[in-house]
Amino acid sequence: MPFIDEALIEVIAGDGGNGCVAFRREKYVARGGPSGGDGGHGGSVYLVGDKNLDTLYHLRYKQRMKAERGRHGEGSNCTGRSGADLEVVVPLGTAALTDDGEPVGEVLEHGERLKVAQGGHGGRGNARFATATTRAPRRAEEGWPGEERWLRLELKLLADVGLVGQPNAGKSTLISVLSAARPKVADYPFTTLVPQLGVVGGDSLDDPFVIADLPGLIAGAADGAGLGHQFLRHIERCRVLVHLVDLSGGTEALQLEDPEAHSADGPDAVAELEQIESELEAFDASLMERPRLLVGSKVDSALESRRDAMRAAAAERGIAYHEISAVIHEGLKPLVRDIRQLLDAVKRAEEEGA
Repeated sequence: MPFIDEALIEVIAGDGGNGCVAFRREKYVARGGPSGGDGGHGGSVYLVGDKNLDTLYHLRYKQRMKAERGRHGEGSNCTGRSGADLEVVVPLGTAALTDDGEPVGEVLEHGERLKVAQGGHGGRGNARFATATTRAPRRAEEGWPGEERWLRLELKLLADVGLVGQPNAGKSTLISVLSAARPKVADYPFTTLVPQLGVVGGDSLDDPFVIADLPGLIAGAADGAGLGHQFLRHIERCRVLVHLVDLSGGTEALQLEDPEAHSADGPDAVAELEQIESELEAFDASLMERPRLLVGSKVDSALESRRDAMRAAAAERGIAYHEISAVIHEGLKPLVRDIRQLLDAVKRAEEEGA
């Protein structure tokens, strides 16, 4: 199923049923009085989280979601049946926004229900209007209309770890080695056009974590260039970021904001690092405060000048640095160990802050 992380839908809650005007007409019951029942309430529309979904593709071609209306009231004080609620299943991590961009809510857990359109109330029957002075009212209320609006759904992947870096930095190769995910891997930029999720196991089954291979960044991504916001949106929910920089110098210098940023041995590794950092900060400044690991990839064909530059950059930023080669499986175990330690620290902090 194709990966779709945006959808535009129209949600229409059910109208409430009309109240009824009726009077008791029974033998031996003189002046039976009003007996019109209330109308039923209209059904509401809910978004419901489903852990088995990972795309909004099922909503791509079905945009109109309408709940059932309430039935009208009847005589003998019979209330009309309320309309059934409509549940729209969505993957975990789905955010709903109005057409003006105002947030409505998010669905983050399996089975979680988010009301996005309120059903209309049923109208009152004439039995409700009887008083000591008005014993035979001939009026009833119409049902209230249900809420109707357009919603923009945005899927933000729920992953423990997000791999970030420029195109062709080795993210897809790394996730394919660490997990059972099989993203497209090739020797040219932008082979990954949609996020890929994989589960990384461990020595025991008690400590797996979810890792996301996210499409590569280029200059101006925070303003929508390249894959832009379609990529950056998915970083927001990652607990830990793993920033990959190609040590072989294979990343094209044209992907830098300054194409002239070269060292004697090729494109400047620190300039590539800073470009990604600036894009993350421009999109959401809090991303730079997220726990992060710096990883030099393709160490089997690394340039010594780039290795020295990355070690110095990691020391300057005070973050852990690893050198790996996913192709020959070098340095992967220490990397996974440090990722797991960071995740444990983050989870402990979340529990203490809860």
